[in-house]
Amino acid sequence: MEHMADDNRIVNTQQFEAWNGYEGRHWAEHQARYDALNDPANAPLLAAARLRDTDDVLDIGCGNGRLTRLAARTARRAVGVDLSTPMLERARASAAEEHLTNVTHLQADAQVHPFEPASFDVALSRFGIMFFADPVAAFTNIGRALRPAGRLAFVCPQSLNRMDQATIFTAVAEHVPLPDFSEKTETGPAAFADPERATRVLSEAGFDEVTITPLEVSQRWGPHAADAADFLFGWGPMRHWLRDAAPESVSRARESAARAFRRYETTDGVRLTARYWLATATWPGAR
Repeated sequence: MEHMADDNRIVNTQQFEAWNGYEGRHWAEHQARYDALNDPANAPLLAAARLRDTDDVLDIGCGNGRLTRLAARTARRAVGVDLSTPMLERARASAAEEHLTNVTHLQADAQVHPFEPASFDVALSRFGIMFFADPVAAFTNIGRALRPAGRLAFVCPQSLNRMDQATIFTAVAEHVPLPDFSEKTETGPAAFADPERATRVLSEAGFDEVTITPLEVSQRWGPHAADAADFLFGWGPMRHWLRDAAPESVSRARESAARAFRRYETTDGVRLTARYWLATATWPGAR
């Protein structure tokens, strides 16, 4: 049986609202598009997790459930946890369509949810661990859900300035105001852009054997530049940043983004290089 969260156990209310509003709906409605964008990280992440057929797997911030389902094809069972109702609905429907009987989904805040202690062998995350209000508390909670010698593996973005995507945002910012992506943030996509911070957080949470290695992949943004720009301007963050911008400025910014995307057009669509961190760690025992 699938479970719903007790809202009293959600501490990350801002993210709960975002992922249950437009942001979550956009991801759910464009499931295949987001998977195409993020799938290149799957194979390195799953390899780092060293899954076995006896493993019980927890997927943190599972979203539409792509990684959960891939893990379930090797592991004994896989549980995907996320805040987003629309994305979890897609995840459940996709698992049913793929006839996976060893997958379940849980709507909960992984930072505080009372997971059964020592009930998982592996915790995974594909871009789902950067938004915790208190990352040390969150990883401590996740660690307690792992059995002794349990494994953690996740991918997260490096600094935006190290991605091809930065050139697109530079083009957009010529016409509309955007945030300063060079600023360090405690939560958000770049929360673990500094690998030293990630190492410190995981160590303070109780994990051992922390490793963080760079990962470079090619992302497919769409079949052509105009389509890639339309997709970008449908993102929840972009809509939020441009909510007060004049329509004519937004139109010029979209055209500028399309021109910037053109330099990345290939015979296989628009391809940008993304740079991530691949982190692994081990939970030594009960805390």
